[in-house]
Amino acid sequence: MEPFMPRLVYFEPGALEYPLGQQLYEKFKQLQIEIRKTTSHNQIRNLPGENDLQKYRIAKQTLVVGIRKTLKFEPSKPSAEYAIPLATGCMGHCHYCYLQTTLGSKPYVRTYVNLDEIFAQAKKYIHERKPKITRFEASCTSDIVGIDHLTHSLKKAIEFIGQTEHGRLRFTTKFHHVDHLLDANHQQKTRFRFSINSPYMIRTFELKTSSLEQRIEAAVKVAKAGYPLGFVVAPLYLHENWEQEYLELFRLLKNRLLPSLTKDLTFELIQHRFTKPAKRVIEKNYPQTKLDMNIEKRKYKWGRFVPKYVYPTEEAENLERTMRQYIADHFPHAVIEYFT
Repeated sequence: MEPFMPRLVYFEPGALEYPLGQQLYEKFKQLQIEIRKTTSHNQIRNLPGENDLQKYRIAKQTLVVGIRKTLKFEPSKPSAEYAIPLATGCMGHCHYCYLQTTLGSKPYVRTYVNLDEIFAQAKKYIHERKPKITRFEASCTSDIVGIDHLTHSLKKAIEFIGQTEHGRLRFTTKFHHVDHLLDANHQQKTRFRFSINSPYMIRTFELKTSSLEQRIEAAVKVAKAGYPLGFVVAPLYLHENWEQEYLELFRLLKNRLLPSLTKDLTFELIQHRFTKPAKRVIEKNYPQTKLDMNIEKRKYKWGRFVPKYVYPTEEAENLERTMRQYIADHFPHAVIEYFT
């Protein structure tokens, strides 16, 4: 899979006043990618496309270069204390993704160029909490690795956190384009996590993302580069033959990861869930999806912002028990951070 390259780029006011904004402008100009100006990403109205589906897909290929004006970081439980805002949006087409609703009708990718201001705010949060460790999640609203070959914002964040005493960085990705991050001075303060799933899930619902083989190959690279490694197995989904497919997933991981690369290994387990607004948006954007969102088969649970639908208690417990056993069998020293 080739790295993401936008077909259309918008620049918001003030973006060219920052070094990264200037660099991106020159890069895309040389690549002869169409560049437009906009007063705000909220004012983008005239994306190409003859219907909503075409416009949605083109929006996924559109990059907005702007300034992060709100420097109050959102909480990011359970994985971290705060979400560090480097980018918003994703070029992938994962049918189940919660960004379907959080981004609403604006699914384009946004990158923020005022990195020094973002890092200064992160430093304040670290100072307020010390001597406690403060963890920052860099992939709450985007797959940051998917665009970092263009921006190197994530690499700068890794090296910024590496210089702190009490800061830590975390992110997860479905992309394998990691070579430029291997020489970052991370000081082992960044946990590099890969989102993985059963072959059926990746093949059916994770379109325009790297293959499982590519993700595992990249995981080996970053582990050899000294990064603490983690895997987010999500969303755990009860499809036909799920027990065997997830078992094969862990067997493959064990075969590819040498014991020396798994001394500091974490897993995060997240069952499939959806909200009513997400169901509507997913069915609109992916009208042929095979994703099972039958509310009658699910358990109603109050979420952080809106109610969501998860698996019934007995099914969820069986799913958790099975995943924990697979991990114990294949990676007995790994830490399972949570099941949710």
